[in-house]
Amino acid sequence: MRSPRGRVLIVEDAPALAETYVEYLKTENCTAEIVGNGRLALAAISTLPPDVLVLDVNLPDINGIDVLREVRSRGLPTEVVVITGQASVHLAVESMKEGALDFLTKPFTADRLRVTVRNALERRKLESQVAAIQEEVGRDRFCGFIGQSMVMQSIYRILQNAAASKATVFVTGESGTGKELCADALHKLSRRSEKPFVAINCAAIPRDLLESEVFGHAKGAFTGATSDRAGAALQANGGTLFLDEICEMDLGLQAKMLRFLQTGTVQRVGEDKPRAVDVRIVCATNRDPQAEVAAGRFREDLFYRLNVIPVDLPALRERDDDIVLIARHFLHQYAGEDHKRFARFAADVEAALMAYAWPGNVRELQNVVRNIVVLNDGESVDLAMLPRPLQTDGGSAVRSPGLALRASPGTVPGSTDIEPLDLVVRRTIEQAIARSDGNVPKAAAALQVSPSTLYRRLQAWQADPEIK
Repeated sequence: MRSPRGRVLIVEDAPALAETYVEYLKTENCTAEIVGNGRLALAAISTLPPDVLVLDVNLPDINGIDVLREVRSRGLPTEVVVITGQASVHLAVESMKEGALDFLTKPFTADRLRVTVRNALERRKLESQVAAIQEEVGRDRFCGFIGQSMVMQSIYRILQNAAASKATVFVTGESGTGKELCADALHKLSRRSEKPFVAINCAAIPRDLLESEVFGHAKGAFTGATSDRAGAALQANGGTLFLDEICEMDLGLQAKMLRFLQTGTVQRVGEDKPRAVDVRIVCATNRDPQAEVAAGRFREDLFYRLNVIPVDLPALRERDDDIVLIARHFLHQYAGEDHKRFARFAADVEAALMAYAWPGNVRELQNVVRNIVVLNDGESVDLAMLPRPLQTDGGSAVRSPGLALRASPGTVPGSTDIEPLDLVVRRTIEQAIARSDGNVPKAAAALQVSPSTLYRRLQAWQADPEIK
């Protein structure tokens, strides 16, 4: 199957030459367009950047080198081929320094132009493919999130694809997984990014005041309403309204929320006149919304109205090596803020971080690292600096809801023969695999960790038998 045709923009003030170049390129897999000066070229590339810009230096209004600089300063995905009637080494060097792919001196042959444009199109195609691959699998950070696990790559793709839409997004996940960060990312990636982002925590506001906080009130609407209040929905007009812990909203207010979503209008408390409002709704909960619907605590029609694009944020224990990646980020951040020397975690500390279940997710990990930096100093974080739930204690290893690591039968609790944590981890994993008849996924399920975690450790042990 033939690849899509590339787009070539020829910037040449001599019409006869421009038409000749178009004829030269008719045998190539591209479409060629012509503009006659630099300002028209800048307008054209602002609307839709071409794959290749064939750019004459001597233009009637703007020097072609200035057009080239503008292309590069904007970071446009365009390869530039500079052409000129002056065979100048200085001009050729300047063009290359400014980012031109090639430099052609008039007159040149049809084959010379074809080969140059063909190479430029191929380079643009390869760069696009590399960028796409890096975007899909190579991101370890995204709009405030930190993590390169496959489950997070999937979340990044959903957020990126959903951002341009006005469709409502329903974010679920345990406490501390980053639900507000998710909403903020959707806002920043959208066309609404210059407009307000307003967040309301439905669980933090008394129920009798929540309607006023969301929809606003008129002066005198109730006791204490001494002035008009716009409310979050009107404050977010043109932007994004984030309703956190939406399942805490009482049924009466849920009915008004449904009407707001259906009509796009807000009626403030104590006011008869509805007001049109344009907001993108993102909501979140750490509960199971379908269980709340089944229990009669959340309206089914509202749930389906909100659950247009579901985003289920994974717990930290499901994110494999992201745990260490996030911990290192916080260590460097807090060490810098507090002028501490910390630069790394010891290997047994990283193993302990990986083994712990993190019921409080990223927020808990952040607090743990903060605690370490505040109370200690040194170049490396060692095991003794960890809070007690993450330390070995009396011969039994990490106290974790996710991975219970036990001492060997020969180790007496309280004795001085404390084994290295890595050895305890390895023996526990090997015993679990043996008891699962060699079935690694089954062993991982028993240990309540990801199978990929066990596979990585097994590969490391096979590659280097000295690794404990």
